[in-house]
Amino acid sequence: MIKKASIAECRELAQLAVKMWKSHTIEELTKEFEEIVNSKEAACFITYDNDIPIAFAQCGLRHDYVEGTESSPVGYLEGIYVDERYRKQGNAKALLQECESWARNMNCVEFASDCELPNEDSLKFHISMGFEEANRIICFTKKLQ
Repeated sequence: MIKKASIAECRELAQLAVKMWKSHTIEELTKEFEEIVNSKEAACFITYDNDIPIAFAQCGLRHDYVEGTESSPVGYLEGIYVDERYRKQGNAKALLQECESWARNMNCVEFASDCELPNEDSLKFHISMGFEEANRIICFTKKLQ
């Protein structure tokens, strides 16, 4: 069962998300999801197997330029995660469809996403879901004295 996440489910979202975003803590992510769930410009969807949370997707609106798009705002898949035991069963596809539907309801005509270069699983997922690669970039940073 997929549902739009409520404020009461932010910790469950964080417990799933920390498996993907390993540099964060559950506490940090819980606070972040509380802001997201309360935002009119973003949404989170969560999937359950009975009462066990097994997957989530986070989407939002991007008003700035999104690589490869021509409109604004653009619906954007910020993150998607499915517990390993529940992969290859259509859960990610169903979550993505919820995000796309949300974006259409927010008057978006385009939907975008990204993944890091070494994440081959994410690349394969995006291609299989009908996304087209818009660009590849390498980002740089340096400390200023």
